[in-house]
Amino acid sequence: MRSLLLKSSFFIFLFLLANNLDTVELRNFNDDNTVQEFQGQATYISKSTMELGRWGARLSEEQKKQVKARLKNRLEKKYILTFNKEEALFYEDEKLDAMSGATDSWGKNFAPGKQYKNVKSNEQIQNQEFYGKQFLVKDNLQNIEWQLGKETKQIGNYTCFKATASIPTSDLTWYDFSWSRLQNPNTTEEESDSKSDETQEPSVDMTEVEAWYSPQIPVGHGPLEYWGLPGLILEVSAGNTTMLCTKVVINPEDKVEISAPEKGKIVSKQEYQETIVEKMKEFRNNRMGRRRG
Repeated sequence: MRSLLLKSSFFIFLFLLANNLDTVELRNFNDDNTVQEFQGQATYISKSTMELGRWGARLSEEQKKQVKARLKNRLEKKYILTFNKEEALFYEDEKLDAMSGATDSWGKNFAPGKQYKNVKSNEQIQNQEFYGKQFLVKDNLQNIEWQLGKETKQIGNYTCFKATASIPTSDLTWYDFSWSRLQNPNTTEEESDSKSDETQEPSVDMTEVEAWYSPQIPVGHGPLEYWGLPGLILEVSAGNTTMLCTKVVINPEDKVEISAPEKGKIVSKQEYQETIVEKMKEFRNNRMGRRRG
């Protein structure tokens, strides 16, 4: 019952945010001069629910509250998306953490860095810091096969249409890490042969995504890996996380330069994932070695 109430409160919170979306009407978008000078900025609030699982079942209600309070800066975040017709720059607004004094040095190793997308050149460039080392992750934009629906809803002053997609979870969280990747490191030869059986296709964990976009802002941008719809994505839900746009400013007085990050070792998404796994294996082995010693 408590879980149901928490989820209900979460969706009521999102509803209130959506109805208070601060918007600026888009005018003369198809005028050539306006297209060349056009720029927009969208602010998103990200909310994630936390499942404590079996470990949480052993905690008292007070302990659960304390855990959630400590992890609040991971579960609630604010992001900025600055965009024009072709390019977009997406990054976390870290002012909230600075004001609260909250720090999450472990979580920052697996959080999305500043992300540049270019829908014309099909290019994504993202800056990632992993244990003090800078990486520049260059790759194509995430391939998303959207299913466009007819269902609509109002987000602020914008009429939004629903779109859904099923995307491999690892493609959406390539900058993150799960200890499950290191499970069963001592696979036997027999087990390895059975897993490589051509008759058995490896299962792929998929994430169901629901997005709401508005053709009133006719750009193919969105937060994180999401893009490619005939309008700006104002809300997107995937797994236990929902991102909701709370403010849109079209053609702000102070324009922002939209440029790709430049510092770091150049790698692909796959290479970055492999780097994380290898480093975490090293971290685990060193930790186990100290315990044995």
